[in-house]
Amino acid sequence: MAEAADIQGTVPSPARRWLRRTAALLAGAPLLAGLLQLPAATAASAEEPTGSRTVDVSLDTLAPSAPVEGDTLTVSGTLTNKSRQTVTDARVDLRIGPRMTSRSQIEQVSGRTGFRQGSDPAPLGGTYTVKIPRLAAGLSKEFILSLPVAKLGLDDPGVYQLGVSLSGQTAAQPGERVLGIERTFLPYQPEATEKKTQLTYLWPLISSARVSAQTGTDDQQTPVFENDDLAAEIAPGGRLDHMVTLGKELPVTWVIDPDLLATVEAMTRSYQVKSGTTTVPGTNQSVAKRWLDSLEKAVVDRKIVALPFADPDIASLAHRGKDVPGSLSHLQPATELAATTVETILHVKPSTDFSWPVDGAVDPSIMDVATSAGAHKVIARSDSFRDDLPYTPTAARPIGGGTTAVVSDAYLSTAFEGDLARTGNSTLAVQEFLAQSLAVTLEQPDQQRSVVVAPQRMPTTAQAQTMASALQGLSAQRWTEPLDLIAAAAVKPDPDASTAVPGVSRYPQALRRQELPVQAFRDMKDTREELDDFKVILTQADRVVTPFGTAISREMSTSWRGQAPSASLYRIEVLEYLRGLTEEVRLIEKSDLMLSGRSATIPVTVQNKLLQGVDHLVLRLTSGNKTRLKLNGGDAVAELPVRISAGHSQSVKFTASANANGPVPMKAQLFTEDGTPYGQPMTFTVKVSEITPTVMLVLAGGVLLLVLAGARMYTQRKRAAARNAEAEADKADKAEDSDGGEGAEAEDSDGGEGAEAEDAQDDDPEQPSDPTPDTGPESGAPSGPGEKVDR
Repeated sequence: MAEAADIQGTVPSPARRWLRRTAALLAGAPLLAGLLQLPAATAASAEEPTGSRTVDVSLDTLAPSAPVEGDTLTVSGTLTNKSRQTVTDARVDLRIGPRMTSRSQIEQVSGRTGFRQGSDPAPLGGTYTVKIPRLAAGLSKEFILSLPVAKLGLDDPGVYQLGVSLSGQTAAQPGERVLGIERTFLPYQPEATEKKTQLTYLWPLISSARVSAQTGTDDQQTPVFENDDLAAEIAPGGRLDHMVTLGKELPVTWVIDPDLLATVEAMTRSYQVKSGTTTVPGTNQSVAKRWLDSLEKAVVDRKIVALPFADPDIASLAHRGKDVPGSLSHLQPATELAATTVETILHVKPSTDFSWPVDGAVDPSIMDVATSAGAHKVIARSDSFRDDLPYTPTAARPIGGGTTAVVSDAYLSTAFEGDLARTGNSTLAVQEFLAQSLAVTLEQPDQQRSVVVAPQRMPTTAQAQTMASALQGLSAQRWTEPLDLIAAAAVKPDPDASTAVPGVSRYPQALRRQELPVQAFRDMKDTREELDDFKVILTQADRVVTPFGTAISREMSTSWRGQAPSASLYRIEVLEYLRGLTEEVRLIEKSDLMLSGRSATIPVTVQNKLLQGVDHLVLRLTSGNKTRLKLNGGDAVAELPVRISAGHSQSVKFTASANANGPVPMKAQLFTEDGTPYGQPMTFTVKVSEITPTVMLVLAGGVLLLVLAGARMYTQRKRAAARNAEAEADKADKAEDSDGGEGAEAEDSDGGEGAEAEDAQDDDPEQPSDPTPDTGPESGAPSGPGEKVDR
């Protein structure tokens, strides 16, 4: 803004000078008097507007803006009495100045205020005046003047100064004098020029970053917006709605940030909006659909230039970010994403061969960064590429290495900055733009040139309307003809135009102070590195990589200029959200363990609370004392793979063997397969207890009992066998005896068997169970994926 003012030669307005004089007078008064009597002193010391600044003259309309022979010129406006005296016997006059011969003359006149006797032309007079008998102090009055263009005395084509003045008197200033004047310009070119200037006007569709890295937990990954302010811009009557409505009727080249398209397209479906610590559903789907539909119709058969996704701040990257590793790596993906986004949403293939640094200010480092993503054309500005020529050269400049600088005209590009909500300011801006464009053509009427206009990135509604009015004023194509940006970049360059890239020292300090700080790119690097470590363990990495990748691109957006606190907060929230996701895969804290056997299994639980599975993780368990406790057959370190389904936990089991009594510190740490630590380590203690004498005594007693039981069983079986043999012998002997003897023998035999059976039943021992260690060895393999583990 400041540089634009310097170019235009702006001087302080009467109101601003009045404030300065008031402040200077107050500064000389004693401090106590100033504190006690400030209101009275201000009122008393304020200078009352006098002379040609008594009445403010505002030009609300001037039609037609570029008249031809046979037209009737109509000028309307508003008169406001700034003094405390009534103006009487006043009249409004038109003053037509001589033909201007250069652009510099136009710049000089546009910066003048107040009436200047001798340099301001005389009034037309006659019947082409408006009488104002009385204009009271502080009041306003509208006026309108109409007259045939033939009465203006316009002899030759060119740019003429047009003044509207109020002449009258007050009690303090008796006698007729000029009490107010406003100047503008009247371009007069009744016939088409032989060589028309090819005019390229960029029509930017760019907004601020709106979408966070956060997404919903549903399959569609519902996006979460930082706010819903974009709805007001695309709604009927909003800034971006006006840009589309106006642009579709104008011969312009659309320059689009694909992030805007992606954001609005996301709004056409379900989306969430942050509201404090929670989110609420977005409700502007119909608004988004209507805007996208109207934009798609507006760009049919039009040339579209797509900036890299999220419109990265090229100058900040060049001056602050390129020394931070990885900062430039986003430009190429952002360019590729730009092409697919525009083509998918608008069904038009865009050009991605252009880079647009802020305000077209460039230096060698900016040029290097601008072309690093594959762009071969850089949109610069003539107050950066300065030419020492008496005319305006063609925009395209080959600067070497296959790169073309498309140098936009600084004056035309800044013509519509500032507050244009007032109709008077808007009218002046239109007339100056038309005058400058005609002056460009008349500089070299026999040589056709190409001029590019690159306005501010995000024009207000009033600025957009004013730009449209100016382009409509050129619609007759009497001295200009439209040309798209792609064609303008290919026009044969002027051999006398400068092709030297400006040095670093010429880069505006005002722009440098607005750049993203080095810390911003360090924050992006941290986010990028943590994302790289995180994505390798995910089974559906795209669900995380895509939203965070676009969020990092948004972090370096040009739209953050002048909004340092908001930019910093956005970066912090992106990184914190990513860290929150990575912490959803973690080790469950473990209490200390007691190991009382020679071998055991040590379980470590890994939890996955993500909505997708994780893989390619390794759990490493380290024994702090290899002498006391060894893992997996004798090592101090053991590793096992980890794979867990979404929303589950897994117990990873390590085999351990104890050699000595005492506590052993243990450390568990997750790693990615390439050896990068993942998450925080977990520590716990395993208390190893050796086999004690008491335990040995118990074991020995058990063995002794087993031996005694075995001996008794052997003795009993031997005795039983002897009795059986004796009984068989007795049976054989008695078989030869009589029947009575057989009965007696049978009775004896029955009694013996009963005694033997009873004796065997009394002496049968109980089978003891095999002794086992307190903690038995288990498989070292991890549980299957998806295992639920309760702690």
